Amino acid sequence: MPTVVDYFTYTPVHGPAEAAAVLFAAICVVVAVQTRKAKASRWTYILAATAAAESIGYILRAVCIEHISLALFINMNLYLLLPPNALALFNYKSLGDVVRQSGVPARRFWLRPRFITWFFFASDILSFLLQSAGASMTAQESTVTAGRWICLVGLAIQLVFLALYLVTVAIVTRNPLYVVGKHPGAMDSAKAKRRLMVIIISTTVLLYVRSIYRLIEFADGYGGKIYRAEWALYVFDTLAILAMFAVYIGLGVVRFFPRGSEVAEMSLEELVAAQ
Repeated sequence: MPTVVDYFTYTPVHGPAEAAAVLFAAICVVVAVQTRKAKASRWTYILAATAAAESIGYILRAVCIEHISLALFINMNLYLLLPPNALALFNYKSLGDVVRQSGVPARRFWLRPRFITWFFFASDILSFLLQSAGASMTAQESTVTAGRWICLVGLAIQLVFLALYLVTVAIVTRNPLYVVGKHPGAMDSAKAKRRLMVIIISTTVLLYVRSIYRLIEFADGYGGKIYRAEWALYVFDTLAILAMFAVYIGLGVVRFFPRGSEVAEMSLEELVAAQ
């Protein structure tokens, strides 16, 4: 009968997985309450759903330490590898909404709101599917090599498109015509834009760090030094995702996207006149 070492190639320790499960469950509640109070657009519940999925992943990891099975191991890998893709989607949608609300005529097709949202969304889905298939295959010895390479391709695609996304963010940030049409409290539009761009850039960079770690982990191979370094998982994956949620919650990202925020508060003519 397979043991925990047969699946993990090492013996995971108790403590970090349980702590992570509790933290992500608490984050799910906090984000859901914050989103409800802000009367934010329904799509912003992506954050709460992602935190819930992360919590489930670490619960499964804790269970696997004592009661391992192929199904549990596969589901654990899926729940820990895939949810951050939803955070990338959240950022893509956030920038697309800023561009749409601003009403700036797009001289380049890559600055059209629908292109920003759907182009990067499609890349996210492709990366998600490849990582999902690869993660499932790594649980069996006969397909572990093929699964590793499929995961590598999925993660590489994510890194490339995250880099392209950061370039797009930089363009929007530098152009004063792009504004945050809806902003919380007494915050003016310029300050709101700065804060939202800080949220988007910092969380995307953290996600990039996490994806680089996962890429190196799979490149090193199943059972390699990086895979067997359990501390690396909690530092470069768990803490990176926790830091992303700290930014989202601390800077109140959901308040920037209230329901019915499809129209900018200032017209294009007013924006041009203000420059």
